[in-house]
Amino acid sequence: MNLLVTGGCGFIGSNFIYLWCKNHPEDRIVNLDKLTYCGNLENLKSVEDNPNYKFVKGDICDRNLVSKLMVGIDIVVHFAAESHVDRSIEDSTPFVTTNVLGTQVLLDTALKNKVKRFHHISTDEVFGSLYLDSTDKFNEKTSYDPSSPYSASKAASDFMVRSYFRTHGLPVTISNCSNNFGPYQYPEKLIPLVITNLLEGKKVPVYGDGKNVRDWLYVMDHCRAIDLILSKGKIGETYCIGGQKEKEYSNIEVVRLILKLFGKDDTSIEFVMDRKGHDRKYAVNWSKINTDLGWAPKHLFEEHLEKTVNWYRKNENWWKRLKR
Repeated sequence: MNLLVTGGCGFIGSNFIYLWCKNHPEDRIVNLDKLTYCGNLENLKSVEDNPNYKFVKGDICDRNLVSKLMVGIDIVVHFAAESHVDRSIEDSTPFVTTNVLGTQVLLDTALKNKVKRFHHISTDEVFGSLYLDSTDKFNEKTSYDPSSPYSASKAASDFMVRSYFRTHGLPVTISNCSNNFGPYQYPEKLIPLVITNLLEGKKVPVYGDGKNVRDWLYVMDHCRAIDLILSKGKIGETYCIGGQKEKEYSNIEVVRLILKLFGKDDTSIEFVMDRKGHDRKYAVNWSKINTDLGWAPKHLFEEHLEKTVNWYRKNENWWKRLKR
């Protein structure tokens, strides 16, 4: 198989490439990445000499480049996206450009080249927010109600992908995942920001009252799910991927778990003004992918939170350059 992976130098994309190279060593991967601030070639240092792996620096909005790279491709795995909510609040233009128009370019080109599968990675944020005291969870039939320019742009890209399946018969699948964590995550997101700030001896910023709840998914569990969807998933279907088996964690709980690993207390916390339109709670029902494909998260949150802390301890050169 020949794969085109977009955004493969990012956090989730690089972990996916590692997993795919391990599980499918005979397959060829072309990694198209623009190398924006969160794309990092160092993420894939150990596969750069693999003869079945090729990196191409470029923009998914570049129709000519995408057309050249799509020739002979069997599977497109589309990670490339602007993904930071705070940045989308400051300026939504790059989010609409990359997440919507870039996805459209890929879809057009995939259709022209008759790819066998187009898999689109999306987010649970397209569903909006749950009430803190709600026992509901997002599922594949939950109505879209995005809150931020970021999640609105991802919702638009999801609809675009579905339209190419319904109108053109393009063989697509979509996955909507919860908040990922693990190695190589850019240190502007909550968990790596807390870890790296503590390693630098700085305070830890927490939005609002810190009670916002998230469903945390270890990145390799997410990549395992994508692998399964590509091999066994039904064309035209959407799969929700969540990481929690029994509970979700509030942001303040996550911060305190990390503080405990550092032997620190709440005096290291600095509460800051809340984000505009901050979603209160996400929770994901992943029973469909469990029933249909046999997937379930393997990694317990607190165990792999500690492993993630240890990874950032051991890889200071990686994240210090990014924070500078």
